[in-house]
Amino acid sequence: MKDMMTYNTRSLQQLFQIFDSEISGLSAYKDEYGEILSIENNQQKVERLIGLYHDIFPLFEKQMWVSDNFDEMLSVYQSLFREQELLIQQYNSDSDDYKQYHYILSIPIADRPEHLRGCLESIFQVCSLFSYGGCSYDGNSTLDNGNASFNKIIVVIVEDSKEQQHIDKDRALAEEYTKKGLRVYHYGLEEQYDLMMAIPETVRHQVSSIIGDPSTENFYHKGQAVTRNLSYLKALQLTSLDEVADKENTLFYFVDSDQQFRVNRPTADGDEYVYGLNYFYYINHLFCKKDIAMLTGKLVCDPPVSPSVMSGNFLDDVIAFFEQLSACKPQAVCDFHPESKIKPDDAAYHDMAHLFGLGTLRKTYDYCCTITDKNGTEHDHSACLKSFSERINYFFFGEHLTRKTYFSYVGSLTDTAPARTIYPGNYITTFDGLKYIIPFGKLRLRMSGPTAGRLIQSEIGERFASVNLPMLHARTLQSDFKDEYRPGVEENLNHIDLTDEFERQFFGDLMLFTVVKLSKSGIDIEAFNRHVLSETFAVVEKELIDLYEQKHNNVLFKCGQLSALINNDNYWWNHSDALTESMNLVKNFIKSVQYNFDEQSNAYQQIQSDKNREIRIEQMIVSLLAYRYDRDAWDEMLLLVSH
Repeated sequence: MKDMMTYNTRSLQQLFQIFDSEISGLSAYKDEYGEILSIENNQQKVERLIGLYHDIFPLFEKQMWVSDNFDEMLSVYQSLFREQELLIQQYNSDSDDYKQYHYILSIPIADRPEHLRGCLESIFQVCSLFSYGGCSYDGNSTLDNGNASFNKIIVVIVEDSKEQQHIDKDRALAEEYTKKGLRVYHYGLEEQYDLMMAIPETVRHQVSSIIGDPSTENFYHKGQAVTRNLSYLKALQLTSLDEVADKENTLFYFVDSDQQFRVNRPTADGDEYVYGLNYFYYINHLFCKKDIAMLTGKLVCDPPVSPSVMSGNFLDDVIAFFEQLSACKPQAVCDFHPESKIKPDDAAYHDMAHLFGLGTLRKTYDYCCTITDKNGTEHDHSACLKSFSERINYFFFGEHLTRKTYFSYVGSLTDTAPARTIYPGNYITTFDGLKYIIPFGKLRLRMSGPTAGRLIQSEIGERFASVNLPMLHARTLQSDFKDEYRPGVEENLNHIDLTDEFERQFFGDLMLFTVVKLSKSGIDIEAFNRHVLSETFAVVEKELIDLYEQKHNNVLFKCGQLSALINNDNYWWNHSDALTESMNLVKNFIKSVQYNFDEQSNAYQQIQSDKNREIRIEQMIVSLLAYRYDRDAWDEMLLLVSH
């Protein structure tokens, strides 16, 4: 072991020099740092120093997330982790206190190459900025010139695209980021088929509801649940390779392609997207210190739900925006730039948040203009309206202009809470946790994560946990987002059609709240039978139909209010040729909402159809009755594949 003084602790010293008076409690650690340096035993010295960094991080984070000096503090914060990581690598101890898991990150992808690029770039940035697990270099290589790789991180792109051009781009991205330092595997459709066929036929047939049936699947657009479950096979294959740790030393991390390893924070100049969380470090710490089988985290930014359940409150906000605009002069300097942005309540974007035991203290949230003035010029309200109109139809592709969610630092990032929902784009498991799948993939229902979460919670209790390490849901950050595949959304000439997504949302809700009702009644999944399920579905079905009908009427009423407001000839936006196209975009938005919520709409008809509901409920009953059988078959397959 080298003399301790040869190790770089420059950022730690800078921390004590610059932030000693700013960060409460830091001075005590400054004294401890001096004591550590006086220790003669180098191994003990390094070990204590590694722990010192860990103890300081929460103090620094608490100040950083409320500081006006955020950017500078973030830079120091990242450098502190890099310094600590060098010490961990040089310490090279077998102690469980400094164990570092390998990670295999699984990213299902279906015709979204630009989203995939954003996700891969965020992984690369987090690895570079925080340096979890260290990096291996070949000769004089660096992360800039290639031939270097992060030691503990592997990424698997799980292909589910239909278009060959997108598959080719995905494969090229795997090669590009492998050269940059990430080990990225492209898990193509043919390879998925081959891995499935390698499973004995009887076992493969038993798990067909989980990973699909190769004799009937198109093998593209299989859906997120089936594709994600298929990725387990590739992850287990990788743990058998020499360059990867065995399955007991690996964490399996599941993310979506439209998500990124960063979070958002509101600033005076608009939203800022930052690499402010060392995901791999904190998740590693939690799995080392706590008995966790599955860990999940929320999403921030674009709401992770269908537009079909956000339309009511978004219309409230759009109406409020135009009412505010009507009192403004079109050429006056835009005043939709509040000094501090009001963060929406948790799930404030959801029209029926009360069903989840959540609520909101506000009826409306203000639109915050996204135009950033340059060269000393100031934009006016006409420009603000134009900018708003250009984004209003992004709503149908997953953006909520007024009720985005934001990261909030609420305490130590090692704090966990019992979970009840799997966020399918942000969960991590041990090998043992791979048995707790997201089921019912063949039904293609929305709300699969909350449904699976309730079932898993009933089985393993607090071993299913949540942590405040959210990911950025970047559904519409890309300028060409409309070219990216979104199941259930079709853009037609005169409107955007949510029929498929709307139908899957309703029956996903029906499945979820039936499972919730059963759980609250104390009925264990082992005791499910057709009679109990039929009775419970019937009760929940009636409640949901009534709620959805109220919602339909409410949305249509608000559409009428908004139409009357924007078509009022007394308001200035109807007297500007320059705003004609902008107002047409707003009218197209109203037209699309009306199309999807009108009583004659396909979505509404499918929900109201007794026959369709009967078919769907029967599918769900069969799936719930088969759940325990499917899980047993899945456990058997995991053991078979992992040996």
